Amino acid sequence: MGYNAFQIFWQGLTGNKGWKPVWREPEPKSEYDVIIIGGGGHGLATAYYLAKEFGVTNVAVVEKGWIGSGNIGRNTTIIRSNYLLPGNQPFYELSLKLWEDLEQDFNYNAMVSQRSILNLIHSDPQRDAFARRANAMRLSGADSDLLGPEEIRELCPFLDYDNARFPIRGALRQKRGGTVRHDAVAWGYARGADSRGVDILQNCEVTGIDVEDGVVRGVQTSRGPIRATKVAMCAAGNAGRVAALAGMRLPIESHVLQAFVSEGLKPTLPGVITFGAGHFYVSQSDKGGLVFGGDIDGYNTYAQRGNLPVVEDVCEGGMAIMPMIGRARLLRMWGGVMDMSMDGSPFIDRTHIDGLFVNAGWCYGGFKATPASGYCYAHLLARGAPQETAQYFRLDRFRRGAMIDEKGQGAQPNLH
Repeated sequence: MGYNAFQIFWQGLTGNKGWKPVWREPEPKSEYDVIIIGGGGHGLATAYYLAKEFGVTNVAVVEKGWIGSGNIGRNTTIIRSNYLLPGNQPFYELSLKLWEDLEQDFNYNAMVSQRSILNLIHSDPQRDAFARRANAMRLSGADSDLLGPEEIRELCPFLDYDNARFPIRGALRQKRGGTVRHDAVAWGYARGADSRGVDILQNCEVTGIDVEDGVVRGVQTSRGPIRATKVAMCAAGNAGRVAALAGMRLPIESHVLQAFVSEGLKPTLPGVITFGAGHFYVSQSDKGGLVFGGDIDGYNTYAQRGNLPVVEDVCEGGMAIMPMIGRARLLRMWGGVMDMSMDGSPFIDRTHIDGLFVNAGWCYGGFKATPASGYCYAHLLARGAPQETAQYFRLDRFRRGAMIDEKGQGAQPNLH
């Protein structure tokens, strides 16, 4: 069923009784060409592009819970491409371009809202660093501009411009940045993949990966064994656990990232705002809630819950730039499990096991990377070679000394 204005009108006249399920609930087949472990945004996007762009439709997406239960439904919905390094910037710009055409592409309202993103500047050295970043963005075809304090004041009069510790001296702006409805992204990709013949297997946990003589043969699941010639791991914060089923140890750590939403307020924020002297980012949802987050918890965990010290730290960051946030009541909070790599950049690569592939290590960049990650992973699975913009995301880059250290923090995941 195609979604359009006529369908909405007709279903309204007929009591909305004609809407069909967004995707099927099939039984697992005994064998597929490709099995994708993980039914989050990246896994569903991979299946969608495999079918749409590369004609590979005998595909199963295996998800241990329900679609949308993982990080795809546990994030702050921000999209942007304001990166610096050549290993990252072209990739995230590709992702932003795919976001811009996404709703027309898979015929689903993902609520893509390009309201801009402002990265605040609080010192002269930071202005120089953001000017360099703006130039790098333009070299990859992205938009960027530097704003002065008066220009920011017109957009955001509520910020604390006279803060003695964190004076606002400017901002790096990307007008094409913004937010997207995270749940709708999962549903749209699931619907698009399903309509092209992909089987989406919910409540089907992978309990083992079958490897014989260095070649992958399939997976063991809670719904029985399934054979495949290619197995694509795409399990986000549980990537380390899944890789261990094949005897692998990935260079990642799992940490929880908390996010928060306030009570509904009148329209206040023009777009996304980030604190330049700490780690705090905030936007406003369509329902009026302020959606914000900050640093990951410092300890390793697989639990989707956080702790109070991080709540305090995040709220301190918000109060430093917009004291009015202290008047808003917190409505709810949640946690997503982040697969933090040693240099803060991801992996899209084949493994040493023939037919076994990995997509992991997305750190904070997972949601915004969803379309490009899916497209590049599908390219690798279908053609056996990395897509051009993902060629740097190799598993062996630490051994080769080719780290993609966007923040310049060194090989300590919790600092990225």
